[in-house]
Amino acid sequence: MTPHEILIVLAAGLGAGLVIAAVGAGSLVSFPLLLSVGLTPLVANVCNTVGLVPGGVSGSYGFRRELAGKRALVRATAVTSASGSLLGAGLLLALPATSFELIVPWLVILAATLIAVQPVISRWLRARAAEQPREVSRDFPAPLGGMSSLIGVYGGYFGAGQGVMLVAFLALGLDEELQVINGLKNVAVLSANLAAALVFAFWAPLDWSIVGLVAIGSVFGGWIGAHIGRRLPPIVFRVLVVVSGYAVGVHLLTT
Repeated sequence: MTPHEILIVLAAGLGAGLVIAAVGAGSLVSFPLLLSVGLTPLVANVCNTVGLVPGGVSGSYGFRRELAGKRALVRATAVTSASGSLLGAGLLLALPATSFELIVPWLVILAATLIAVQPVISRWLRARAAEQPREVSRDFPAPLGGMSSLIGVYGGYFGAGQGVMLVAFLALGLDEELQVINGLKNVAVLSANLAAALVFAFWAPLDWSIVGLVAIGSVFGGWIGAHIGRRLPPIVFRVLVVVSGYAVGVHLLTT
């Protein structure tokens, strides 16, 4: 690689780590940049997934205070995301990408829309609960576990926008503050990337020099993004997630 290409790959990791930790949809930053240095889509995809694992660790660690006392939720989120990702990674290596790519943009746009309307849904749920009082559970409901696994399949297959989808469904399914949801999202993305990375390390055409550069950039980006994400007011966080979600969807539809 030329020095210019090295800087581009480092920037890909830095930008993706920052955006994943703070908002979601970080692969929208890194994947096109990796393509720009001449990688094929498959190689760019698998190198991106493996390289972002260290950034996911730093980003998740940055939300340790928000996740304190949430061990059961963290464990459930991690396990369901990782199990789905193993299947997604296997599908990526075994099947053509065309059929899945047709539906992915619409899933991302749906997730962004859910984030946009989530306050309205939450108000409706609170009003319904007031009419029919019941004990509020903070457990990880089975339907949410199923959705987390499905999003994990997508994360292992390609992954751009999985953070946006996770925030949407976690916010709808859990009675938690949005910053806790953001921390759980980081854990889920890390778990999905780590599970897929284990598959790719043995069976995918990885360029380890690219992986290393993305990893270095993503560590710093994840740490910075976690600090930015924690300090964002909920309305700012929501707007950024919605905008980034639509950006991912439009990008995937037009490429």
